[in-house]
Amino acid sequence: MNPYDADTHPGPHLVVEVLGVGDVSVPALAHRPGEPLHQAATRVIQAAAALDERHENVLHAVQQAQRLLEGASRSEIGRAQVSYVLLRTALPELGDLLAQQDRAYSQLVESMSDYRRLLPSPEPAQRATNKSHGLGQKTMPDQDDDWAVAGERGLVALEAVAAGGVRFRRTAIGEDPYISREKAQRQDPAIWPQTVQRLVADGLLHQDTTENLYRPGQLLSLTTQGEAALRDGRATTARVSAALGRTTTQTKSGALADSAAVPVARTSPVSSRAR
Repeated sequence: MNPYDADTHPGPHLVVEVLGVGDVSVPALAHRPGEPLHQAATRVIQAAAALDERHENVLHAVQQAQRLLEGASRSEIGRAQVSYVLLRTALPELGDLLAQQDRAYSQLVESMSDYRRLLPSPEPAQRATNKSHGLGQKTMPDQDDDWAVAGERGLVALEAVAAGGVRFRRTAIGEDPYISREKAQRQDPAIWPQTVQRLVADGLLHQDTTENLYRPGQLLSLTTQGEAALRDGRATTARVSAALGRTTTQTKSGALADSAAVPVARTSPVSSRAR
């Protein structure tokens, strides 16, 4: 669930929808100050705040225009004439504010695109990990987007789609793809749109193209192959966790056994003296 209201905080709302984060702040987007990703995250937060500010200005101008229209609708001729004069000034101002809001929206979309381009890609060794889960099947021999389903990204996406309410969407300005989740929690890992596109191409997810891509977005569901991959991924994860648990237990038991086998040095109560 998006914690930000689109009618009151459109900037943070869009950041949550596109980037899949629960907390719209610089520390939540980047942990190391001074690095390019941290700078990009700062621009995202500033752009989101700017969009909120422009949105408030537009709302104020709309409310003012509504009051003037109400005055013009009354029967008093003098008050109506004054309202019409003020309206001729208020309407161009509203148009300018709407243009500023559109520019702020475009700047936020652009800043989020810059931020996503700076996100680190997984190491090449990690790209083979997901294949053991049945999530890395290639549709082309030279496919170069293995990073999209590396590690646990594919499994995370399948888990979320299985829970329901996951949609593939595009922003109205910029056409940037993003994923929206009805049941998302703050601690949930992000789902990358590239991951979903890869899983759809591999036949693991179905994307309902009969729905509007912008609003409400195209609902995603598991295919039969995707259900099998999810079961395999869960089983593999459980086996790895169990193996790690056994290794930890054996290590601790071995350490205790070794410590018990070592004789304890005793100090003789008789002190040696030179005779």
